[in-house]
Amino acid sequence: MFDLTLILLFLPTSFFISITPGMCMTLSLTLGLTIGLRRTFWMMWGELVGVGLVAVSAAIGVAAVMLKYPEFFTIFKWAGGAYLGWLGVQMWLSRGKMAIKLDRSQETPVTRKALALQGFMTAVANPKGWAFFVTLLPPFLDATKPMTTQIALLVTVLLIVELACLILYASGGRSMRHFLEKGGNVRIMNRIAGTLMIGVGLWLATG
Repeated sequence: MFDLTLILLFLPTSFFISITPGMCMTLSLTLGLTIGLRRTFWMMWGELVGVGLVAVSAAIGVAAVMLKYPEFFTIFKWAGGAYLGWLGVQMWLSRGKMAIKLDRSQETPVTRKALALQGFMTAVANPKGWAFFVTLLPPFLDATKPMTTQIALLVTVLLIVELACLILYASGGRSMRHFLEKGGNVRIMNRIAGTLMIGVGLWLATG
């Protein structure tokens, strides 16, 4: 039987970590601003799959090996960062599928697959996330009890908390959008979102 006390300790710990502004939360805020909360859920699903993969890998020790060979992350990090930076520039210029168009009839929505891949890439290519889970999860695991059950439970709690925080950030972006739309400041929305996206790209590439 899993120790309920550990779950009660893990819950606020995971919430504190998830709610802290980071690459994934900034991405959720940005997409909430540009494409709205409902479509941002597709990015969230990809991000949650990535976070789950990282957490499980950390729990079984894969991350310890990955951290010894950071060159494995380098290409993926820079490719992902460059892609997000390119999207940010397009949004700043009010171009591309993710930018809000001055003429709404010309908007071409970004695909669900692209949004999910964006979330997955951001979660998996973050070495700090791997390092964090290597540090966070072991204290909550009991070697005398079935590891599969413990890992499944902790990761489930983590993903529920992560999803709640992503929704909070995306809702903030949506509220910002409604506020700016009242003044017709579409270019300002695109530039705010583009700047945030470029920042996430640089963060991912250099983090």
